[in-house]
Formats: sequence, C-alpha cells, structure tokens
Amino acid sequence: MSKYDYDLFVIGAGSGGTRAARVSASYGAKVAVAEEYRVGGTCVIRGCVPKKMLVYGSHFSEDLEDGKNFGWTWQNAKFDWTKLRDHILSDVDRLNNAYTETLKNHDVEIILERAEIVGPHEVKLASGKTVTAKYILIAVGAWPVKPDFPGSELAQTSNEMFHLEKLPKKVIIAGGGYIANEFAGIFNGLGSEVTVVNRSDVILRGYDESLRDRLLQISLAKGISYKFNCTFDKIEQRDDSGFDVYMDGKDPVQADVVLIATGRSPKIQGLGLENAGVETNEKGAIKVDEYSRTNVDSIYAVGDVTDRVQLTPVAIREGQAFADTVFNNDPKTVDYSCIPSAVFSQPPIASVGLTEGEARTQYGNIKVYSSDFRAMRNAFADRPERSLYKMIVEATSEKILGLHMIGPDAPEILQAAAIAVKAGLTKQAFDDTVALHPSMAEELVLFK
Repeated sequence: MSKYDYDLFVIGAGSGGTRAARVSASYGAKVAVAEEYRVGGTCVIRGCVPKKMLVYGSHFSEDLEDGKNFGWTWQNAKFDWTKLRDHILSDVDRLNNAYTETLKNHDVEIILERAEIVGPHEVKLASGKTVTAKYILIAVGAWPVKPDFPGSELAQTSNEMFHLEKLPKKVIIAGGGYIANEFAGIFNGLGSEVTVVNRSDVILRGYDESLRDRLLQISLAKGISYKFNCTFDKIEQRDDSGFDVYMDGKDPVQADVVLIATGRSPKIQGLGLENAGVETNEKGAIKVDEYSRTNVDSIYAVGDVTDRVQLTPVAIREGQAFADTVFNNDPKTVDYSCIPSAVFSQPPIASVGLTEGEARTQYGNIKVYSSDFRAMRNAFADRPERSLYKMIVEATSEKILGLHMIGPDAPEILQAAAIAVKAGLTKQAFDDTVALHPSMAEELVLFK
C-alpha cells in the first residue's frame, strides 16, 4: 500500500496537464486532476480553438465579396453574431466533454475544485479536504495581464471576447502581439471599426521583419487603424454603455469594447508555492530543469506556468515527457529548437527557425531567397493582397535556417515544410522536389 493517496496529483486540466495525467495513468499510476473551471485549458476553452472559429467566421465577408468574380451572386447576405458565438460556445462544450471522457477512460479522477499546495506532497482542495501524492504536477497555465490605469477594469481580455452580447461597432485593442492582431482581423472582418494601440512601433516582435511589415500594410489596406508609441491614460464609462478612451493626453476616442491584449503571465496567485518552497523567477514563472522538475524533488511543472515556450503543442510534449520520465523509467526532454508557430491574422503568418535578423547575427554569411506573389485566387478575385515567402539559408552549405510565410493558408503549408527545416535539409532538397502546380505551396520549391 502506498503511503500517499495518489501517485500523481495534477493541478490544472489544460493540454499539458491532461496529457501528463492520461499517459501517467496508462503506465499504471493512480492519478487525480484538479480543475477549478473546465477541462481543456486555455487553448480549448478560451483561446486558440474558439478564436480560430472566429477567424473562419470573419473571413466569409471577403469570401462573399470574392465570390462575385467566380460567378456567385449573394442576395441579402447578413451576419448574426449571436449565432456564431453560441455555436462556438457549443463546440467548446463538446470539447470539454471530450477531454473529460478521455481522462475518465484512462481512470484519471477528475476533481472540479481549486487546489492549493500545502507541502511537498500535500494539496488542499477548495472543499477543505487535504490529499497527498508522491508527485505533484503544476499545469495551471497563464492568464491575461492588464496594465494598471484608471478604468482598466472596464476593459476586456481575450477570455471574455467569446461571450460578448453583441457585435461591437467600434473596438480598440491594446497590444501588438499575436492576440491583438488576430482579434483585429476578426472584428475587422465582421464589420467592426478597429483601432490597434501599441506602446511601441513594432507589431509581432520576434517574427521576421518583412512579414511584420507586410501584415501591417495589408491590415491598413483593410481599414484597421494603428496608433504606435501610444499608451492609455484612462477609460470612462459613457451613458450609452460605450466608453471614452483617453490616450497620450489627447481627446477621448469612443469605443463599444476595449480589449487589453498586452501579454500573459503565469497563473501562480494563490497556488501555495511558498508552502512547499517552490522557486519562481523574476517573471513569476516556476523554475524547472530540463525534466520539468522544480527545486522541490516531488513537484514538477509544465506548460505556460513555466518560462519556456508558451504554445499548446509544447505543453503537450512537456506533459508526455514528464510521464515518460517519472512513470515509465524512460527519461525524456523536449527539444525547444526549431518550433513552428503561426499567427492567425488575416492573412495568416507562419514561421519556423531563425528570422533573417537572427540568422545574420548567429551566422554572419547567409543567403535570403524570397517569393513575393499574388495567390491565384486573389488575382482572379481582383484582390491586390500579396503573399510573401522567405527562405533563410547558411551561405556556404545552403542549409535551411528558417522559413517564413504570410499568405492564405500559410500555417497549413508550413507544417510539412517545418519537417525539412527540423531535419537540417538544404535548399537543394527543395530544388530537387517537383512543384505541385498550381498551388501556393509550389513557391517553396521554386525559390530563385
């Protein structure tokens, strides 16, 4: 008989926590998961999945317009925000149930309560019950951050944007990252007047500069406004349920919704880390080693609550590696190099490997191949929007260091191409591959 109630107690049922719990249980561990809200985590419940549905929904405004040149005539086309919103929330319910069933099918006990660490092997539930575990895994993710200024409580975060009662006529979005630019494209596509306010003059920091510039050009052409080097002074409620937004000491700008999308931080408040002596860094992230172990031998952490890479597939890999290491006697680590990423802006961006700037810094002598073209569909629809693909290679060997794309379906195309970059292939391997014509993807093997 074990001296503990569980072999593993997981706090947080997001992507990383559910993978770790399910796989650990399959290895014979007795596992429980505590989740205070819903099973599935940020990505499934309030993040990338419902947001991608909004992206799909918002893109129909352009699709309907483009359809005219393809012979389609649309009569009395109109958009119903409530219908889209409710259908998305219904799908979130489906996913929540699917994740729940998966855990149950693997004999993982699900405890729908908040949990707090009270010792290296001890967890206290919101009901007051205390349980023990040989290992504790923290997988509570991150939470949107709001800057502190008068009226900031009147603003929304990405969490609430899927629950708006009605489609706003005017939206102000604070931030320049992927969340800000994705929601800018969504509400612009749905017909809202959108203004993006950024405290610097750079959007999508960390992505290739050419792609950032192209997205900005296209977004401006679509009617999205940008205010750079701009900060909020205050937000005031109006009598008509709208808001007056004051920025940089100037006259107020009216908005129906203000979205703060200036970043996310690890959700460690009230977690009880101090009770077990778990260390965090200056950003509030839990410190872990290459095996996701904290400074307390019995406590591990995976996903966005650590200071590694805040991406759902990364959290899943960390959860898998944890289970393999701790419960299958097969030590595994996660390779954080060459991770592909995407921004589901309109058009979307996809990227893997080094940017041009990073490659020049690390390698000095590089070559840059690019293709600046208009997708066939856009050309036929008389849409001026142009795509841009870039391949960064080491000058002598022509080993591919990075691939960067902006254009329709860029993330769908990049996923396969990322395999080649990860495998260390050269441009010659692409040159030797016959093009798939006519497609946008063929540009990858036609670089000159």
